[in-house]
Amino acid sequence: MSYLAPSEFVTKMVDAGESKIFMSTRDTIIRAYMAGAILALAAWFAVTINVNTGQPLVGALLFPVGFVMLYLLGFDLLTGVFVLSPLALIDKRPGVTLGGVLRNWGLVFVGNFAGAFTVAFMMAFVTTFGFTQAPDKVGAAIGHIGEGRTLGYAAHGAAGMATLFLRGMLCNWMVSTGVVGAMISTSVPGKVIAMWMPILVFFYMVFEHSVVNMFLFPSGLLLGAKFSIMDYLIWNEIPTVLGNLVGGLAFTGMTLYATHVMTLPKRQIDRAAKPRVAA
Repeated sequence: MSYLAPSEFVTKMVDAGESKIFMSTRDTIIRAYMAGAILALAAWFAVTINVNTGQPLVGALLFPVGFVMLYLLGFDLLTGVFVLSPLALIDKRPGVTLGGVLRNWGLVFVGNFAGAFTVAFMMAFVTTFGFTQAPDKVGAAIGHIGEGRTLGYAAHGAAGMATLFLRGMLCNWMVSTGVVGAMISTSVPGKVIAMWMPILVFFYMVFEHSVVNMFLFPSGLLLGAKFSIMDYLIWNEIPTVLGNLVGGLAFTGMTLYATHVMTLPKRQIDRAAKPRVAA
């Protein structure tokens, strides 16, 4: 059977959150580094498509390839652990503490940023021939993205900050749905389709993803875009991280947990958690 019932895949979500909390520092950093790097490559790929074709829908249709690859390889994004790790705490799994959840988030943030920044430097180097000339049209486009999505929000003051936060919420509502999509099927095609759809929505709608922005904005700074590190942190990264946390946990993690786990009798939860044995 390639499709799991909600009570089964939500239990898998809690199990996944528990395993991430107890994962070693080394493994957490490596998996987060690779996730940040692969997602950054996908963002570079999508921007290149948009610039060369002039059709944002084409870039949005193809961007999810990076998300699919990193989750099939078992790597971790901050937006994913924002949803999964707290469920193990809410479910009162033995040994799971708030400190463990925060440790997991912190390590994944560091790993994602390091991976995304690595690709940002490579992109900046490639598009300027080793910083010996002005960036090509793709590099220039990435620089303008950083300016528009920092100074553009700042120009609207509190309303701009609220808009940024809401875009972060909407983003991880979709992205965390993609994370769950990887769990609702036991076949690779099923996982791919379930992940692809919500990621397409997030990217085309230009919602704010904290890890994608770890690539886009440092890239702009490396290429001489007209915004500062503080502009990036205050008028994008920090509010985006908070919006991603609230949106993913509230709209995906807690809604699924509340209606598919908290309402089940304990014997059904235990049965759902046990692996099925083929006849």
